[in-house]
Amino acid sequence: MSLGQHLVELRKRLTRGALAIVAGTVGGWFLYDLVWPWIREPITRIAEARGDDGAAIGLIYTNITGAFDVRIQVSLTIGLVISSPVWLYQVFAFLVPGLTGREKRYTFGFFFSAVPLFLAGCAAGWFVLPHIVEIMFSFVPQGSSGLYDTKSYLDFVLKLVLATGIAFVLPVFLVLLNFIGVLAARTILRGWRWAVLAITIFTAIATPAADVISMILLAIPMVILYFAAVGVALLHDRGVEKRARAFEAELA
Repeated sequence: MSLGQHLVELRKRLTRGALAIVAGTVGGWFLYDLVWPWIREPITRIAEARGDDGAAIGLIYTNITGAFDVRIQVSLTIGLVISSPVWLYQVFAFLVPGLTGREKRYTFGFFFSAVPLFLAGCAAGWFVLPHIVEIMFSFVPQGSSGLYDTKSYLDFVLKLVLATGIAFVLPVFLVLLNFIGVLAARTILRGWRWAVLAITIFTAIATPAADVISMILLAIPMVILYFAAVGVALLHDRGVEKRARAFEAELA
């Protein structure tokens, strides 16, 4: 494909992904009342468990449009999660022209692994969220109140959940780049120290510095997924080399 054709293809894929996100956001608007109690559940749980020790905890809105902004943000996030099969597929479909006929059949394998991994990453971030909130609130002195700005709390929750979901998908893209021929498996493997360091830094940013347990809980599956991607890439490169040797032998 020429550069112009690639740009047209990119525009088409971006448009379809954006329309899917918009449709998901509209659905998220109506699901807000169902999802919001889950988002504030860590705060509610701490308030119920520690309400008798004099340390109050709660969420507040600091401006008139705060509640509306929060609803829009939650709706958009729900739309991103609901439409993830569509926009993830658009990403892979854009890269399909770079694959050979033999490798195109792996696209659905990438797609059906990326979507569950994205959802699993979101679930992992959601799993450690209550633990993080509880640890951070434990630093509030007895008799004091922990009144948090709702938008700041929501930003923290969404950053943790969505960033973890995207991080879980990155190994799939490493495999895809290997199948395209951009990255060799040995190249990915040689960078394992930098990869582990990057994962550690990412989890440290996504979780508070004082919460080492949550950082480890997020880092372990990400490291496992990285080395799983390396294993798949090694198997693929071995198969390519084997076919190349067989082809050379046939020519000889």
